[in-house]
Amino acid sequence: MRKPSIAADGCYGIAHQTDPIEPTEVPLISVVVLTRDEQIHLSHCLESLASLDAQVFVVDSGSNDQTCTIAAAAGCRVIQHEWAGYAAQFNWALDHLPIDTPWVMRLDADERLTPELANELNTRLPKLAPEVGGLLIKRRVYFWGRWIRHGGYYPTWLLRVWRTGRIRYETRNMDEHPLLLQGSTLRLRHDLIDENRKGLGHWIDKHNRYADLEVADLLSPSREQADPTGPAGRRRWLKRRIYQRSPLFLRAVLYWSYRYFLRLGVLDGRAGLVFHFLQALWYRWLVDAKLVEARANQPRS
Repeated sequence: MRKPSIAADGCYGIAHQTDPIEPTEVPLISVVVLTRDEQIHLSHCLESLASLDAQVFVVDSGSNDQTCTIAAAAGCRVIQHEWAGYAAQFNWALDHLPIDTPWVMRLDADERLTPELANELNTRLPKLAPEVGGLLIKRRVYFWGRWIRHGGYYPTWLLRVWRTGRIRYETRNMDEHPLLLQGSTLRLRHDLIDENRKGLGHWIDKHNRYADLEVADLLSPSREQADPTGPAGRRRWLKRRIYQRSPLFLRAVLYWSYRYFLRLGVLDGRAGLVFHFLQALWYRWLVDAKLVEARANQPRS
């Protein structure tokens, strides 16, 4: 990761260079990280980028902790922008950041690259054919320190790297996907690690908010579609065509049973017992309950 000499204006402005620096070769890739109060995660995220030929932009939406200080100390460019929803925030970043690299990567603050993935990006990106527009990466989720390997949760393929100018995010409240505007995709060999360290209470609060956003999308569905031939598009097709047409509440039980027993989530141990129950049953049940409530409260014509 490139480390220019910069001084940050805390969390209240755009980081700026303190002294002129000599022009250098343009880095291979720009990494964009959206943050708010992510001091517990950000240092791990940025450390994983140390060997990557990258410039890093941290787009912060009003952190009250040391997030911006950590980012500036690591040589990132820190930009403030009021939170507008995930898709809108990322599209704003793509439109306004001074990105001059041939490739862009999205990384969440609670994610990190494996050393093997960083090396793979450094070596493969310069050699890819022009028709390759995006790269799919396997996400490896950890919960309570344990890798959730079963239950159909690994590998989950995500479009996280693309040629500059070839991506827009869907305008959705929840489950937004990047839309590749031009080119084909390839799959990388190595993994991206997702490990939230904020604890179970934060996880539950976050998914409670996610349930509200998902209900809003269910009541006002977007016309935008992820690539139907890609992993995200296939997952959405199954969700719309099968899951959402199944009976309320029963579908949550069936989905959890499928993941925990048929897809062997039981092999993920105690951490997997909690994770698959909360993510596949409790969360899906909560979405259904909020959907019933929202429909009951809708004004009748």
